[in-house]
Amino acid sequence: MIEKQIQMVDLHGQYHRLKEEIDAAMQTVIESSVFINGPQVKAFSDHLAKYLDIPYVVPCGNGTDALQIALMALKLQPGDEVIVPAFTYVAAAEVIALLGLTPVLVDVDPHTYNIDPRKIEESISRNTKAIIAVHLFGQSCDMEPILKIAGMYHLYVVEDNAQSIGAEYTFPDGRVKKTGTMGIIGTTSFFPSKPLACYGDGGALMTSDEELAKRIRMIANHGQERKYHHKLIGCNSRLDTLHAAVLDVKLKHIDEFTAARQAVAAKYDEALASCGQLILPRKSTFSTHVYHQYTVRLKPSGDVTDTAKYRESLQASLKEKGIPTMVYYPLPLQAQEAYKWMARTPGNMDEAARLSQCVLSLPIHTEMTGEELEYIIDTLLKELQDRKM
Repeated sequence: MIEKQIQMVDLHGQYHRLKEEIDAAMQTVIESSVFINGPQVKAFSDHLAKYLDIPYVVPCGNGTDALQIALMALKLQPGDEVIVPAFTYVAAAEVIALLGLTPVLVDVDPHTYNIDPRKIEESISRNTKAIIAVHLFGQSCDMEPILKIAGMYHLYVVEDNAQSIGAEYTFPDGRVKKTGTMGIIGTTSFFPSKPLACYGDGGALMTSDEELAKRIRMIANHGQERKYHHKLIGCNSRLDTLHAAVLDVKLKHIDEFTAARQAVAAKYDEALASCGQLILPRKSTFSTHVYHQYTVRLKPSGDVTDTAKYRESLQASLKEKGIPTMVYYPLPLQAQEAYKWMARTPGNMDEAARLSQCVLSLPIHTEMTGEELEYIIDTLLKELQDRKM
């Protein structure tokens, strides 16, 4: 066994690789003592807008706030419905519910884990006003059909890009757009484990609409058009200057970070391809993959609950050998107690239910060494061989 403890995400190692740049950036903020709305916030916003090739980026307090502010900016009203994938983190459904809107759950593609565009149209009612497209685990949803459906039914498309910032979607006509820039509003999170991350909570919204950007800024700042003049009902959601300084450093390295995770994923793909007990994550033909997570599926044998028990046992054994794993997500939204009574589920959620029982995410990060990767692969293959389902 290797001496160093393997991490799902090695934030400590990444910090030490960038220590000189990050320390200098943070020290500049500390010396200025402008901890709220310092110049680094605007600088980072401008740099991120340039990277994404979109006119407006508005930072905020976290990714969940970003989703809530997006829906508030679109002036959705209680009773309106918002389509959201059933297999995702709860944040998207949470903000829908908090605003008095109704989440409409739609099943996902079992290969990409993203919302299945073929199942969106059948879920639309006269109350449907928006679709939240969550780009899960590192690659884009299939945006061409989603945008087409949205256009037919006059729906807004909001992109949750917390896990896939930097991924690129290629339209059938050859146009290439970065995730987060195709809908009316894109949102993202800078939570420490995300592809672009600060050292606490942070988030941002992006849009090409000038008036919408102005509205988003006001909502995130107590609804103020100018200080002490509150034009809208808003909230207090801002990116701290220290976080912006860290993010501005990391943004310079984002493509390097992506390449490092892609290299790890390629090694996993090669080494695990012949393992009959695993289904490897599928790369979409229309999207690059930034591999926020490397999520495999355990092939079910019999009842899916047996697969979940097998997964739990496998996780425990790997943990004993110093290898962490995670399950994203053990309960789909339709099975969450908080949403059973208030979400609308017009179709079956079979794929989301199956995925929750068999997915397993392996360690993947920017600092992973060849020795660590080899140890993970060898140990996993041995465990699978020793405990065939």
